[in-house]
Amino acid sequence: MYNKSKGFKRIVSLSMSAVCMMSALNFAPLNDKMTVDAADVMTAFEITKNMKIGWNYGNSLDAVGKSGLDSEIAWGNPKATQATFDAVKAKGFNTVRLPTTWYNHLDSSGKIDPAWMARVKEVVDYCYKNDMYVILNIHHEEWINRADFDTAYDEMSTQLKNIWKQIAEEFKDYDQHLIFEGMNEPRAAGTDYEWWLAPGAPVEKLFEVVNKLNQDFVDTVRSVESPYKDTRLLSCPPYCASGSDITMMSGLKIPDDPYVAASVHAYSPYDFCMGDGNHNTFSDSYATDLEGILKNIRKTFIDNNIPVILGEFSASNFNNTEARCEWATAYISLAKSYGFPCVLWDNDARGNSDQSEAHDYLDRDTNTWYEDSGQVVDAMMAVHADDSIVWGAKDFTTQKQYKHDDISTGTEIKNVKGDYDSADEDKSGSPAQIIKFSEFEGKDIAVQYTGGDPELAFMDESWGGWTTVKPYYIDEKNGIAYFSADDIKTAWEKNNGSVSSLNSVIIRANGKTSVEKAVILNKGVLVESGSKPTGTTTTTQTTSGNGSTTTTTTTAVPDDFEFEVVKLPVTLTGEKNLTFTVEGTAGASVGGGICYDDGEWASIDWSGNIGKDGKLEVTVDVSEIPSSVKDAEIQIWWSNVWDNENKVGIDKPASVTTGSSQNPTKPSGGGVSVLTGDANGDGELSLADAVFIMQSIANPEVYVIDEMCREAADVVNKGDGITVMDALAIQLVNIELLKAEDLPTTSEIIDSLTTKAE
Repeated sequence: MYNKSKGFKRIVSLSMSAVCMMSALNFAPLNDKMTVDAADVMTAFEITKNMKIGWNYGNSLDAVGKSGLDSEIAWGNPKATQATFDAVKAKGFNTVRLPTTWYNHLDSSGKIDPAWMARVKEVVDYCYKNDMYVILNIHHEEWINRADFDTAYDEMSTQLKNIWKQIAEEFKDYDQHLIFEGMNEPRAAGTDYEWWLAPGAPVEKLFEVVNKLNQDFVDTVRSVESPYKDTRLLSCPPYCASGSDITMMSGLKIPDDPYVAASVHAYSPYDFCMGDGNHNTFSDSYATDLEGILKNIRKTFIDNNIPVILGEFSASNFNNTEARCEWATAYISLAKSYGFPCVLWDNDARGNSDQSEAHDYLDRDTNTWYEDSGQVVDAMMAVHADDSIVWGAKDFTTQKQYKHDDISTGTEIKNVKGDYDSADEDKSGSPAQIIKFSEFEGKDIAVQYTGGDPELAFMDESWGGWTTVKPYYIDEKNGIAYFSADDIKTAWEKNNGSVSSLNSVIIRANGKTSVEKAVILNKGVLVESGSKPTGTTTTTQTTSGNGSTTTTTTTAVPDDFEFEVVKLPVTLTGEKNLTFTVEGTAGASVGGGICYDDGEWASIDWSGNIGKDGKLEVTVDVSEIPSSVKDAEIQIWWSNVWDNENKVGIDKPASVTTGSSQNPTKPSGGGVSVLTGDANGDGELSLADAVFIMQSIANPEVYVIDEMCREAADVVNKGDGITVMDALAIQLVNIELLKAEDLPTTSEIIDSLTTKAE
């Protein structure tokens, strides 16, 4: 069996502290074997971050209809080979989900057919040989998906524990790259509440059964002796694995275990991806819907310190490649910024008579990507290659920001305060309030709330014409959702004609929502990223002792122009102050923040004026940032000069570089020698030097190695400059496979030592 935990990686993997320091740099590891594994145990969130983006081997191992090993081809796809997963890896995916059905491979005593288990293991190993993460689950299990789901727990529990015990024992030696998913989409199949919580559904019982089965799954896997029994990531779905229904997600009770993630699916927005909507354009309305759905996933799980895997997503092929590319960019951008991996559903159903199920990306007969759908995948990969979209930053870096009047200044909509629950038909929203479009035309409706993001539903005088509108902007810090009169008008006229017939409004819950108040406010003003100065002019006259008068005019720049945010990643060292230099137009006003993530995205603001030499040195007190936060960003939000002649602000981009505080203390020179291998000049040879070399290779403008230390750090093939081999040699010294006095050395010696270690 191929076991990734053996060999070279176990001995010379980077320590976790090094990995944390290097994680934000987005550079390749020292070589294809230098990845984190069981020798350096990953946390659950580190696993999901490293998974990045995945691909489903759908309609294959999960297929039914033929017996034995031929079940893999029952739904028209050929059996996978190593070449299949080589193609997936080459496209940019580093995670594979293997939907697998087991019930039809059990004998009368409940034992899994050894030939089927061997085939599943063979496919897992195809992925492992490509250094990929693998999600293995139980998929189309008829004994789970049944109409009496809410009353059949005892029977389901016995079967689930039987199957998972066998799987866990078979794969006990596979490292943290193998993730187990307890169930696929557990639901009451064949009922009117199979996919949504229809009125009368036994909601509490459905959720209770799902939660009990999830706990059974976790307990069973943890009971099997394995080097990874306590650190293997296990994922648990809510009812029907819905990632688009906040009530279902909120009903999921995650087992008390640091290595359990939520597992959800979201073919969203559904009308675009699979439904009967307009497939030719990925509209602003679709984009708003998608953002709300993915934000709810983030708020339900990530914000509560629960990792999440989005195990299925796709937009079916309606011959709408351009629109699907726009959808893919928006989807992966949001998911990446919110901090969860997504796994693309691919059933290779090219030409499916049901076009809503044509999720065709990889042609498995040739192991090549279809030209049109391949472009959609390329759009996803472009997002993951874009360093400006930061994993887990939570505030999507290109999201539009709006400035509104204080909610206390608005005209209040009466009788809407209350606690609402979308799962409760009698309390799914506020009482209807009479309101005419003329009352809020050209304005916004603002709803202050806690819980799930609210929606507005509008009706005519006969309680018909029901039209639902989502907020166009949410101020999460203050818990206020804003709805645009323009959006309301567009939605209403699409369904009902003139807005003159609009008569009343209900504030609807999204899951459990508590509404504090709702008001009509002036329309929000679009503001670009970060704070900008306002368009005001201040004139100051100073009279000197000899009677002369000096007039100084300072004009701040209006906020009606665009400015691209400048970002520079930095590692916090624990020092009180962070010093950096901004360069730009002499005399320009400049400002920004030190941004960091401490459970939520926060910043310490700074501003100043660039001097005559075109430089501004800034020192910011960062002592209020918790010591647990190591990664931050210096951001420039605006940098402007005032054109007095034309009375306009001009965008003048600035740049930023770190001061000496970002580099470890260096020798002062003057004949002082530097220890061989001491890349950071701290007088010691340690793993920190290997890390600093890799940081410098990844981002030489930030992590600067001076000439003296650069000479000392060149310890392999002296004279060829600093390379990853130098970092590797220092690691070998750190684990005592190489003596410090044997440096400098050659690449041949390093190769022999790593071969010996392997």
